[in-house]
Amino acid sequence: MTEVPPDNSGLARLRRWLLGKPRDLADRSIFHQLSLIPFLAWVGLGADGLSSSAYGPPEAFAALKEHTWLAVAMAAMTALTVFIISIAYTRIIAAFPNGGGGYVVATKLLGPTPGLVSGSALLVDYVLTVTVSIAAAGDALFSFLPPSWQSVKLLCEIAILIGMTVLNLRGVREAILPLVPVFLLFLLSHIILITTGLFFHNQGLPLTQQVTEGWEHSKSSLGIMGVLLLFARAWSLGGGTYTGIEAVSNGLPILREPRAKTARRTMAYMALSLAATAAGLLVAYLLAGVHPVEGQTLNAVLAEKVTAHWPGGKAFSIITLVSEGALLVVGAQAGFLDGPRVLANMALDGWAPRRFAALSERLTTQNGIALIGVASLAALLYTKGDIGALVVMYSINVFLTFSLSMLGMLKHSIQQRHIGDTLLFIIGFTLCAAILCVTASEKFLEGGWVTLLVTMGLVGLFVAIRRHYHHVAGQLAELDSHVPQVEPLGEEPKPLLPVAPTAVLLVGGYNGIGHETLTAALHAFPNHYKNAVFIAVGGVDSAALKDEHELALVREGVDHTLARYVALGQALGLRSKGMSAIGTDVVAELEQLCLRAADETHDVTFFAGQLMFGREQWWHGVLHNQTAFALQKRLQWDGFTMVILPVRIQ
Repeated sequence: MTEVPPDNSGLARLRRWLLGKPRDLADRSIFHQLSLIPFLAWVGLGADGLSSSAYGPPEAFAALKEHTWLAVAMAAMTALTVFIISIAYTRIIAAFPNGGGGYVVATKLLGPTPGLVSGSALLVDYVLTVTVSIAAAGDALFSFLPPSWQSVKLLCEIAILIGMTVLNLRGVREAILPLVPVFLLFLLSHIILITTGLFFHNQGLPLTQQVTEGWEHSKSSLGIMGVLLLFARAWSLGGGTYTGIEAVSNGLPILREPRAKTARRTMAYMALSLAATAAGLLVAYLLAGVHPVEGQTLNAVLAEKVTAHWPGGKAFSIITLVSEGALLVVGAQAGFLDGPRVLANMALDGWAPRRFAALSERLTTQNGIALIGVASLAALLYTKGDIGALVVMYSINVFLTFSLSMLGMLKHSIQQRHIGDTLLFIIGFTLCAAILCVTASEKFLEGGWVTLLVTMGLVGLFVAIRRHYHHVAGQLAELDSHVPQVEPLGEEPKPLLPVAPTAVLLVGGYNGIGHETLTAALHAFPNHYKNAVFIAVGGVDSAALKDEHELALVREGVDHTLARYVALGQALGLRSKGMSAIGTDVVAELEQLCLRAADETHDVTFFAGQLMFGREQWWHGVLHNQTAFALQKRLQWDGFTMVILPVRIQ
C-alpha cells in the first residue's frame, strides 16, 4: 500500500526535537499519561496561586504606607479571603465536575452574554498570568544582581517566556515535571524565611508594642473611619494575592480521575500553602522592619534583613530569591494550561475561530498556547516588565471573572435552596466585587483602562465572529434540508469494480456540503463513475480528548456518517464504500486514506467541497478551515487529480 513518507526536512527534524514525537491516539494509556495527580496539579496549577505571594502581599503592605502595624490585621484578612474564595471554588468544582471555570459557570448560570464577558476577561487574565509571573520572576532574580544588570532584565524575561511557550507545546506533564524540584525548593526556603522573620528576627520592636503604638498614631492622624478605609484600600490593592485560586477549577479536565476528588485535594493544598505564605510574609515584613528599596523586591529586603548575621546568609538569600523567581516561572504554567482551554471552549461555542479547539500531534491546543505566548510577549514589551502596572491590569480581570462566578453560583444556590452555600457566595461576591471596584477606580489611569479596553475589544470581536458563524450555519441548514434521509443498509455493500472509474469524495458529517459535492461530481461527469468511495476523518479536538468514551463516540459518529453515504451511493446506482480514521491532523489522515483508495482502484478522481463566499476576505481563511486546498496540494504532489467544488455562501 502507498504511504506518505515521513517529513525529514531540517525544519521537521527541528520541530520533532523541540516538541517531541507525535502521540498515538490508539495507546490506551494516553489519558493516564496526560493527566495530573494532586501533587503535580498543585505544582502546575496551584503554583499560580502560591507564586502570587511574591507580588500580592508586597502591594498590600506598601499601600499601608507608615501605618504598617495594620499588617497583622491584613494577614488575618488575607488568609480569611483565601479560604473563602477557595471554599467557593471547591463548591464550583462540585457543581461542575467536568470543568467549572469562570466561562462555563457564567455561561450556564447567568447566560451567554455574561459568559462571553467572563471568558474574554479570563483570556486577558491568563495572558497577564504569564506576563506577571515572568516579570515578577525577573524582579526576584535581579534583586541580588548588580544594578547595572537591570538593562538586560527585559531580554532575560523575553527568553524565559519563549522557553516556557516551547515547553508547553511539548505537553502538560512534560512542562511540569522538570519544575517539581523548583517548587519544593521554594517551599523549603520560604518556610525558613518566614519562620525566621516571625520568631527569630532581631529587627524592630515587639509585635504588641508596634500594634499598640501604631493604633494610637493612626487613630489620631486618620480617625477610626480613616483607618478602616486605608485598610480596605490596601486589602483591595493586594488583590493580586488571590489571582491564581481559580486555576484548579479551570484546569479540571487535565486532572487524574476521579477528577473532582483530585481537584478538591489540590484546592486544599493550594489554599493552605497560599494563606500561610501570604499571611506569614505580611507579619514578617512588620516584625523585621522592612521598607521598600529601589531595585529590590520586599521579599529580597526581608531575606537580607533576617539573614544579615547568618554564616552563609547571603547564599541563603540568593537561593530564596532564585527559588521565588523560578516558582513564578512555574506559576506562568496556569496561563499556558488554562488559557488555551478557555479559548477552546469558546471556539466550540462559536465565539472564537474553531481552529483554537484543534489539537496538535502532541495533543496540546497548540494554537491557543502560541496565541497566549505571543500576547504575553506583547504585554511584556508594552509595560517593559513593570510589575506594578501588570498587577493592576491582572487583578481587574481576575476579579471581574471571580465576581461573575460568585454571582452565578449565588443564583444557583438560591434556586437550590442551599442556605449555607447562599451565605458563602454572598460573602464571596461581596469580597470580589469590592476588590474589583476599588482596584478599577483607584488604578484606572495607571493601566486599568488598558485591560478594560482590551477585554471589551475581545467581547466585540467574539460577537462579530459568532454572528458570522450563525449566518453561515443558517445557509448551511438550508442546504441540509435538501439532503435525502437515508439510513445504513443492513446488508453488505457490493464490492468495488477494480478497473471502473471511481469518484473518491471527502465528506464531513452527513450534511448539505457532502450531498452537494456528490451531486456536483455526478452532474459534471454524467454516467462516468461506477464506484464511489466516501472518505471521512473524525477530528480529535479538545472536546473529544476527555476520555476513551469520547474518542469512541467520535469513531462511531464517523462510521455512522459513512454508512449513510454508502447507502446513498448505492441508491444512486454506484458501487460504494466508506473509509474512515480519526486524528488531530485531519489533512494528514485524509491523505493516507486517499492513497489507500487509489491503491484499490486505478482510475480515481478526488472530490471535495469547500465553502466559497461571494466576496472573499482574509478573515474567511481564519474562521473556516482550508482542508480541501491543503489536501489538493498534497495529492497533486502525489500525482493525483483533485477537484474542489464550491459550496456558495452569500
